[in-house]
Amino acid sequence: MLKLGILDFDTSHAVEFTRRLNQRDIDKDQFVDGAKIVIGCPGESKLSPERIAGFTEAMQKLEVPLVDKPADMIGKVDVMMIEAVDGSVHYERARPFLEAGIPCFVDKPFACSLADARKIVELSAKKKLPMFSSSSLRFAPELVAYLADEKHGKVLGAMVYGPASQHERNPGLFHYGIHAVEVLYTLMGPGCQSVTCTSDKNVDVATGHWKDGRVATIRGTRTGPSAYGGTVFAEKATGPVTIGTKYIYRELLKKVVETYTTGKPPIDISVTVEIVAFIEAALKSANNHGMVQKVEA
Repeated sequence: MLKLGILDFDTSHAVEFTRRLNQRDIDKDQFVDGAKIVIGCPGESKLSPERIAGFTEAMQKLEVPLVDKPADMIGKVDVMMIEAVDGSVHYERARPFLEAGIPCFVDKPFACSLADARKIVELSAKKKLPMFSSSSLRFAPELVAYLADEKHGKVLGAMVYGPASQHERNPGLFHYGIHAVEVLYTLMGPGCQSVTCTSDKNVDVATGHWKDGRVATIRGTRTGPSAYGGTVFAEKATGPVTIGTKYIYRELLKKVVETYTTGKPPIDISVTVEIVAFIEAALKSANNHGMVQKVEA
């Protein structure tokens, strides 16, 4: 049984992950075995500090022991879950644990700059620790089932949509658009070389050009229904993929437990770094009238 610590309660993930791992106050079909949240720290937040008190109270009701300082969890856990909704602080939040030899799961967005993403990866590699970060949408059952069905053939392109509310601390698609970008990369795989992005108050539309000639687009919406899905253009069929959210936390947490039990993440961290580079390039393009930007990963 892995002993997990959880840092920063400015996101519902702190509570929802704990319910599933500790198997408390949730339906049995959401239970995840193999790990337990044994300690937590409410932390701090520049993005949504008003959420910490409510989620702290919820964690107390789940009977999770809490400490005031992140460092107080060192020596008491096998793995840390870095949960700050603000991706720009993930390096500084993960660093003390990585330096202490404690592997970390870093929630989305992995980082809000390619420079920070590289620093997290370099430190975890230096300490020979597995590193995993992902949106839960990557493991949505409908998406997994689509990719497992060989009748479609190779994915040639896609148009993915999802909500993309914004915040200045998680600029561009780093905030909520990260989910749709992760879906796009789940379908397409890595290898994007350049991005163009058009941004307006209600939408971001980013198109990536892959090195093998494939092209794919994300539409991040800020009005209308907050749904996830897309159209996939494959060798043998073109059709829709609609993605539900009921089991996405459960499926992500299964991968977290597997990663830190076996030491083998389900995706190479280089793919996550490329996702950060994609979003960074899309933001630069949006700020430069849609000019083509190179994906630097």
